[in-house]
Amino acid sequence: MSIEVVGKPMDRVDGRLKVTGAAHYSAEFPMENLVHAVLIGSSITRGTITSIDTSVAQKSPGVIAIFTHLNAPKLKEMPLMTKGGAAAEVRIPLVDGNIYHHGQYIGVVVADTLERAIHAASLVSVAYDEQPFVTEMQRERAVMPKGAVGFRPADIARGNLEQGLAEAEVRVEETYTTPTENHNPIETHATTAVWSGDKLTVYDATQNTFGERKTLAIAFGIPEENVRVVCHFIGGAFGCKGGMWSHVPLAALAARSVGRPVKLVLTRQQMFTNVGHRAETEQQIILGAKRDGRLTAIAHKGISHSCEDAVGEFVEAFTIATHILYATPNLQTSQRVVKVNKGQPTFMRAPGEAPGTFALESAMDELAYKLNLDPIELRLRNYAETDPDTKLPWSSKSLKECYQLGAEKFGWSRRNPTPRSMRDGRYLIGMGMATATYPVYRFGASAVAKIMLDGSVVVQSGTHEMGTGTATVMAQVIADVLGVPVERVRFELGDTNLPNAPVSGASATVASVGSAVAGATKAARAKVLDIARADKRSPLYNIPETEIAFEDGQIFVKSDKVKSESYADILKRQNLNQVEANFDVKFDEENKKYSMHSFGAQFAEVRVDLDLGEVRVRRFVGAFGTGRVLNLKTARSQMIGGITMGLGMALFEETVTDHKFGRIVNPNLGEYHVPVNADVPAIEAYFVEEKDPHVNALGAKGVGEIGITGVAAAVANAVYHATGKRIRDLPITPDKLL
Repeated sequence: MSIEVVGKPMDRVDGRLKVTGAAHYSAEFPMENLVHAVLIGSSITRGTITSIDTSVAQKSPGVIAIFTHLNAPKLKEMPLMTKGGAAAEVRIPLVDGNIYHHGQYIGVVVADTLERAIHAASLVSVAYDEQPFVTEMQRERAVMPKGAVGFRPADIARGNLEQGLAEAEVRVEETYTTPTENHNPIETHATTAVWSGDKLTVYDATQNTFGERKTLAIAFGIPEENVRVVCHFIGGAFGCKGGMWSHVPLAALAARSVGRPVKLVLTRQQMFTNVGHRAETEQQIILGAKRDGRLTAIAHKGISHSCEDAVGEFVEAFTIATHILYATPNLQTSQRVVKVNKGQPTFMRAPGEAPGTFALESAMDELAYKLNLDPIELRLRNYAETDPDTKLPWSSKSLKECYQLGAEKFGWSRRNPTPRSMRDGRYLIGMGMATATYPVYRFGASAVAKIMLDGSVVVQSGTHEMGTGTATVMAQVIADVLGVPVERVRFELGDTNLPNAPVSGASATVASVGSAVAGATKAARAKVLDIARADKRSPLYNIPETEIAFEDGQIFVKSDKVKSESYADILKRQNLNQVEANFDVKFDEENKKYSMHSFGAQFAEVRVDLDLGEVRVRRFVGAFGTGRVLNLKTARSQMIGGITMGLGMALFEETVTDHKFGRIVNPNLGEYHVPVNADVPAIEAYFVEEKDPHVNALGAKGVGEIGITGVAAAVANAVYHATGKRIRDLPITPDKLL
């Protein structure tokens, strides 16, 4: 027995800290003798620096130091995130005077106040030798990626595509595009760096504390144990804080050089140029099907943009979900990249799956209309009972139940399938749906659990709290394992002085760290129980473990609750201040027996004003199968957040580049449009009960990223149903409907 708080919609354990301002983010740690750093960005898009004159800036009041490629201490080559480190880019900051994109950092000014540092940075005079550049994604310049595409080769085939297309009685062959998008979390990237001799402490907004520790140690040539990375709270990330960008080592470099703590906070404009973005995509989809709707072939190919080789490479793996969503014997996917003079793209919520499902699920809707089939029925006729690629069974799959639940809650049966047939006064009404999916990832993690003399519990792991509720669900897991009130539990995280934890990405934190936390807590419980069962003074003496239960802080005999005692009683009798246990979890990805994915169904209702071209989402319903839901409140919040971000992808978000100058023209939240309250309807998110004993000890799958997948397609499909106009290029702005 236990009090079973797992699954309940519990409030966040750190909520009060956040709303009262007591939570310290990376730019908010008080320091003595703190100075401020400001980064200087390139004003050209490609070329070389011919001269930098810092003499005037150096004489400006409060200036302590100015670093450029001419005088900055040289950093060592840093391991990339894909190779066990955390570096997001190949290029070492301030290594030379070569410029590869507009806004690239070319210097750092350190001053006693932020205002003086900003002013001094404006006084630095730079001359360039400008060179031709390319910022447009031109198909004829596409090349084979150097690395993998979502852990897969760039070109993959199963069956015979040409044969499958020849067998098809109906075909859809269309091109879909998605623009460059930027993350824009509330908290911009921020780093505070402090040296004590040859030991470095970095307070950084990062999703990857341990990877960053390793990378900084290599960059500065010091032992890894000499680096500490602290990140107690993150004010949003969506992937841009997964890799370590160049501002982090530059802050540490400046701090070591001036001998004082240095704070460096990126501006909103710098968030658009130097810390990644979602790459632009152009995707071609070919679907071949029989008249009954059975798919005979799927082809999915296209291009996305990356950066110059000297900066790095990132491939937006938009074909990855196509391999597993629908059963077809013949499939071919192919991806290429176009090298442009922009900063390097990076992971952004459901990288690959978010733009990929827009194309695939839009094409499936087009096929449904050609076949005169209900879009849900078309998907059911191509339902994959096993993984179409690997032929492995699913660890669990509740997609049929998601279609059913979502359709019921949404009222899909009220939909008249004919385009332009539904109205509300002068407005056209449309209903659309799409499938959602995201893989289950698990990484190795460690935790330590301590049962204290007073009966309280402290469990530690160096993972991250991005606002998703990690600290809360971990406290629930701990409370359930021990049978103690959750108020007696403290989960500590966000520090490399704690046990090792992986990057908080790929919706893997609960599956990975949660398994380690549960394991450590069970190990500590077992130690206390062993002590009691070996003690003749204990009412639990010699009682078989199978006959013992845990509830409300008490350990008792199931058949006789009078025979009980608390954790505190046991420790006091043995004069123990605490009982501690460690646990390391590892996942054998090499010999997986199951294919592990989350699935869902997205339903959108839109209202379209054809006079103005305005699209409003009136209702949105999502239904998901994500294994065991550990906290209904935070999980639902994640789905609502993902859906809201998907609405932005569908209708608003687009980073616009002036290709004449190679500059972003809307690097701010005034002109880079994201959904606000007036744009977001009441969103309903439901979960299908799903038991999965194979994914991890908790049976939990990730919920952070699946929520955005399929949303843009559902909206686009609803817009077509409302208007009869098929919009294949995101975002769906008024000009495309007029």
